[in-house]
Amino acid sequence: MRAGFVFSEVRIGLRRNLTMTFAVVITVAISLTLLGVGFLANSQVRVMKDYWYDKIEVSVFLCGTLSESSSCSGGAVTDAQRTSIQNDLQALPVVQNVYYESQALAYQHFQEQFKGSALAQNVTAGQLPESFRVKLKDPTQYPVIQSAFSGRPGVDTVQDQRTILDKFFKLLAVLRDGALLIGIASVLTAALLISNTLRLAAFNRRRETGVMKLVGASSFSIQLPFLLEGLMSAVIGWAISTGFLAGFKALVDSRVAPLLTFTRFFLWSDVWVASALLLGVGLFVSALASIWTLRRYLKV
Repeated sequence: MRAGFVFSEVRIGLRRNLTMTFAVVITVAISLTLLGVGFLANSQVRVMKDYWYDKIEVSVFLCGTLSESSSCSGGAVTDAQRTSIQNDLQALPVVQNVYYESQALAYQHFQEQFKGSALAQNVTAGQLPESFRVKLKDPTQYPVIQSAFSGRPGVDTVQDQRTILDKFFKLLAVLRDGALLIGIASVLTAALLISNTLRLAAFNRRRETGVMKLVGASSFSIQLPFLLEGLMSAVIGWAISTGFLAGFKALVDSRVAPLLTFTRFFLWSDVWVASALLLGVGLFVSALASIWTLRRYLKV
């Protein structure tokens, strides 16, 4: 079977069903774009986790004059307790670094964070606790610090920043899963449209396929042009969706990233990986829908 004849049949088929082909291409493009956004959302959650978890610290707040926990019943932390706590923290194998923050330094950071607010004007240095900021080699090892220092004399509370971030990342995960589900549903819709388009094309060209069968053409040679029509529509839709994703990435880099400098965003490599996945998904779904439709409605 000559390649020129096959592509000629594909071109004729696309031209005959130009409106339906256009609808298929646009539907595939939108469907793959929505699925691609889900892929990029997954990459964004991963990038943010890597960025923020690397900055997570465990805060060991020491007893102050205003502390009310049972471990602070003896009053503010003493010099001996402070030194003992610091030495024990540094001796733990899970600890990477230990930073001491005095009340004066805590007050300075507080004033910088709430500068210009009424809260900053009503807080004094004596009201803020001194603490040790502990950088762990593995942020998941927080329970080691908690079990070793919670309730210890001189220690008011042990706080893990990861518990705050986990709530945020759970929200992001819900949004990511929602985007993926919408994308998958859209891809299934595109598969149904491809199936209906090929069904209509097979009906319109039933005489040609009948003649080809009479002259001895194989079932594969008769079905191949229809299959290629579906695959070509998927490829064009994929190319458009890749353009949308690239434009989305450019928009994030130019407009969003300069405003949200406190975090990182997915990379161009994530866009190309998502594009490659979308191409595979588009070809697979298109081929599956085409083969199923042709076997059922193209009687050869």
